[in-house]
Amino acid sequence: MGDQQAKNALYDVLVEAAKALGNGRRAQLIEVLGQGERSVEELSGEIHQSTANTSQHLQRLLRAGLASSRRSGTRIYYSLASPAVERLWRALRETAESHTGELGELVRAYVGDRAELSMITRDELLLRLRQGDVVVLDVRPLPEYEAGHIPNAISVPLPEVKSRLREIPKGSEIVAYCRGPYCLYADEAVRLLADEGRVAVRLEEGFPEWKAAGLPIEASAR
Repeated sequence: MGDQQAKNALYDVLVEAAKALGNGRRAQLIEVLGQGERSVEELSGEIHQSTANTSQHLQRLLRAGLASSRRSGTRIYYSLASPAVERLWRALRETAESHTGELGELVRAYVGDRAELSMITRDELLLRLRQGDVVVLDVRPLPEYEAGHIPNAISVPLPEVKSRLREIPKGSEIVAYCRGPYCLYADEAVRLLADEGRVAVRLEEGFPEWKAAGLPIEASAR
């Protein structure tokens, strides 16, 4: 029979991953890394922190076994240690959504009113892709598209949507997607496209949820 000290040590190690996620900036890093490998410099820009602060957060994720890293020349690139890390983050997010009363108000304060946005579920999008009557736009940064995207999606990062409008085929409904339910890239893309007279809708969730559902994906070399 194991003693209580050994049991305490075991459970202390079991919660290390949860402790590492107990910081909003690190949770944001997990969400970005769920899209694919990124450098420290890219990640610092994504979470609006200095490179030094971002590196400290990444080191904490590394120590907890949630992230892995590799060096290429003078740059260090980070990625999630395994798909289980993304599942852990999703489970935490969904649990908070179900049991944290004020979260809904905080989400609305951040994402705004989505009542005027047309949405499409991933099952509906899969059907439309099979029918071939929809144009899919990936409005995430290019490195994330290259790491993995919905088949036949066109990469048009949000800052380029307006300037590259002529490249987006006319005559079909446009579905824009990004990182997930708390990502605003697709919301803004849909509004921009609507202002230009295009019929556009937002994928209800994002690429990570599409991938987690086991639906087809493509990747291109970075």
